[in-house]
Amino acid sequence: MARAQGARGLLAAAALLGFLQACSSFEVKDPSGKVCIIANLTVAFSVEYKSGGQKEFVHFFLPQNAIVESQSSCGTGNTSHPLLVLGFGAGHSLSLNFSEAADTYQAEELVFSYNLSDATLFHNSTAGMKRVSHKTIFQAHMGTKYRCVNSKQVNMKNVNVTFSNVTLEAYLTNGTFSMNKTECAEDMVSTTAVVPTAHKQTTSRVPTTSHVPTTGPAPTATPSSPAVGKYNVSGANGTCILAYMGLQLNITYEKKDGKTGLDLLNFMPPNTTSSGTCNKTSAFLFLTYNNAKVIFHFALNTTAEKFFLQGVNISTVLPSEAKVLTFEAWNNSMSELRATVGNSYKCSAEENLRVMDNAFVNVFNVQLQVFKIDGGKFGAVEECQLDENNMLIPIIVGAALAGLVLIVLIAYLIGRKRSHAGYQTI
Repeated sequence: MARAQGARGLLAAAALLGFLQACSSFEVKDPSGKVCIIANLTVAFSVEYKSGGQKEFVHFFLPQNAIVESQSSCGTGNTSHPLLVLGFGAGHSLSLNFSEAADTYQAEELVFSYNLSDATLFHNSTAGMKRVSHKTIFQAHMGTKYRCVNSKQVNMKNVNVTFSNVTLEAYLTNGTFSMNKTECAEDMVSTTAVVPTAHKQTTSRVPTTSHVPTTGPAPTATPSSPAVGKYNVSGANGTCILAYMGLQLNITYEKKDGKTGLDLLNFMPPNTTSSGTCNKTSAFLFLTYNNAKVIFHFALNTTAEKFFLQGVNISTVLPSEAKVLTFEAWNNSMSELRATVGNSYKCSAEENLRVMDNAFVNVFNVQLQVFKIDGGKFGAVEECQLDENNMLIPIIVGAALAGLVLIVLIAYLIGRKRSHAGYQTI
């Protein structure tokens, strides 16, 4: 069960590092400088190890500052094959060994070496180096790039490695990605069977100008508001995220004809799956609806004893008219949905969470609590500024009207008194 929980937590692996990881790009060149391997990919790791005799899990991403090690090679004929070795941290490495057969090539072996003596990742462990491997994880036709947007998990002893947003190619002939691609099975099943139906039912497209706007508020349209879903995440001390909200993706994209389209996708709670993970200072809520995924990253300000939304990562497949079908965006410098630990944040008004200039996550009728949740129920409510403003306006208007009535009444009484003062008693 612990291993399964670690695997589920892998999708929110940044929890212990406190950031959402972008896709990283790597190249292998031969001695003449010609590129033979290109790999753009996001890799998340979940490792089980022992600390003080107890099982522990650590989750982390392949960092963007990982380097292509000198062991990497383009291969030499039949004597050796192309090899990509990525090094990072205190002696950790991930390698892909490629081979070809007939009209296909494949990553025939994945090897992950990790150093349990690295105290920055593996606390209270001094077990030294470990090595795990797995056979054949990617396969593509020669002269095509391998493409896989969806997650692909590789399970090995005490280690789970999850690849996502992968574009790679070995045996390159001109030093750049081929125009043709081999799609992974995970993408083909989900995009052909599910996405068209979801977008047909829940999206609106508004033609605007031929440019994607770079500033200003979220583009607006008038679809129905999304239904409120109820989501929770449990940790070692019980429920650590309790969230009620309607969720909508709002993405402006470029069409194939150069014009701009607007894609609004409502998450349907009955068909939305949720998972997550949390520790003392970070918590993640992972929501998936068909091919759309949203990760909410909550953080704790220990000084102010406040929780807040620090980051959002979204990925989806756009309508067929889009110039680029796959879309991903992230923002990890946010400070939204803030409330005191032990209380719940509540907002009835629609809130537009900016991920990029052309991508927003719209949330509706939110009530949210993170980290300290007693009895699995919301604590005292802290209203959002939008709701306070909405309540303040009628109060101000009412006070103004009351003041006006009072002024009229006083003027009437003064006028009446003066009119009586003009008569003398005979």
